[in-house]
Formats: sequence, C-alpha cells, structure tokens
Amino acid sequence: MKRKKLSITESPSQFDNLEQKSVEELITSMNVEDGSVHQAVQKALPQIQALIEQIIKRMEQGGRIFYLGAGTSGRLGVLDASELPPTFGVPYSMVIGLIAGGDTALRKAVENAEDDFNKAWEELKKYSVDDTDTVIGIAASGTTPYVIGGIHHARKHGLLTGCITCNPNSDVAQEAEYPVEAIVGPEFITGSTRLKAGTAQKMILNMITTTIMIKLGRVKGNRMVNMRLSNQKLIERGIRMLMDELHMEADTANDLLLKHGSVNNAIEAYQSKKG
Repeated sequence: MKRKKLSITESPSQFDNLEQKSVEELITSMNVEDGSVHQAVQKALPQIQALIEQIIKRMEQGGRIFYLGAGTSGRLGVLDASELPPTFGVPYSMVIGLIAGGDTALRKAVENAEDDFNKAWEELKKYSVDDTDTVIGIAASGTTPYVIGGIHHARKHGLLTGCITCNPNSDVAQEAEYPVEAIVGPEFITGSTRLKAGTAQKMILNMITTTIMIKLGRVKGNRMVNMRLSNQKLIERGIRMLMDELHMEADTANDLLLKHGSVNNAIEAYQSKKG
C-alpha cells in the first residue's frame, strides 16, 4: 500500500530529549514555539475574512453555523458554540458544534468515530439544514474522514462550507469552498495538535464568531450589551455599563437592568422613554 506523504502536523518536533530538560527549559521552549502561531494566523487573515463575509450574508437571512470536528478540534468547536449564547444573548441554535462520537467524546475518546465519512452529514440532516447555513470543518491534519465527509455532502447540497486546518493543500481544504489554513509547523511534542494547532484554531474561531456577532449588532461600542445576566458578576458588569452609557446612579441602573433583562433592552427602553 502506498503511504501518504507525512503531513506538517505529524512531522518530527524540532526539540528532542524533552524528558531530560528542566521545567524552565520546557516552558521557555514552548513559549518560543507558540510565538509562531500568531504569525501563522496572520498569514491566514485574508482567508478568514473571505469566509466571515460570506457567513454574515447568510446569517442575516437566519442562517446558522455548524462546526464539525473530532478530538481536540471537535471540542474547540463545541466550546466556541457554547460560549456565544451567554456572551451575546443569542439562541443556542444559532451556532452548533458537532463532534465525532457525540457528547461522550467531549470527555472521553470514542474509538473510530472520526473515521466515518457519512456520519457528520447524517447528523447535520437532523437539523434540517439549508442553503442559508454554513458548515465549518475543523481538522488540524485536514485528513479526518468525519469532517471531510461532512464538508463534501454539505457543499454538494448547496450549503456554504469552510474549514480550519493546519496543513497546506489538505483533503478538507480541497473539499471546502472557503478554506482557512494556519500553518503552524511541527508540534513541540510530535503530532500533539492540542498544542500549536489547537491554539491557532481557537484564535480563528474567536475571530469568526466575535466578528460575526459584532456585525449582527450584538455589541455596542466595545461592550457585551446582550450578555445573559446569569450571575451576580454579570449583573454588576451590566450596571456599570448602564451607569457609563446613561450617566445614572447605581441603584437606578440596577432597577432598570433587572426590569428589562439586558443592557441593550434597558438602554433602548430608557432612550425611548426620554425621546
């Protein structure tokens, strides 16, 4: 059987004899390596921009984002999706993370789950996806069948498709309409893509969803005015926002915030009443 060419993410580390190094040497070397992640993501900014601009058009029509991934990549997608509702006050159905092996795989590896080419599309169909939706495959290696198959079927059925990978000219990038390639190089521990590749993927996911939420009006100035008031810390943050924005005392801001349920609603109600 012909072997595939070794991918960059599987290439040998530039460091060796790690077990013989001191703690200081290990963390210093890792810090140096992590410095390359920023540069890799910076080079991918045009690709990231192109994908985001296409997603916004569809989300303005009510479209959703679906992340597909396995292992670390899948967990990062689920993490990003789960943080958006409390941060921006959007429904959990707006951005959905799917991981090979299901929710069990968030904590424990599920054997062979990522090798099923058709499984992701079967899962996507349960959400009645259509051409306003976007599917983003997250795969450091770019070779994960679960992700590749999901992107393949989604694009075939007219959905917008993108991917985030850390290998150039990968299989998943060839399937996706808008690939994002952050080439971070070999990992500190050979093949451990939870390190630089995972960091790059998290940075890109931050850019994608934060930018989209801003452009969809979920941020005012630089503030999370639609955040959910799920604990006292966030309530106090909301009070400070209202005090700064509307120039009012803390007690008044507190009453206004609790009455209307969000900073944004409180501002709109106050300004409407004054107008």
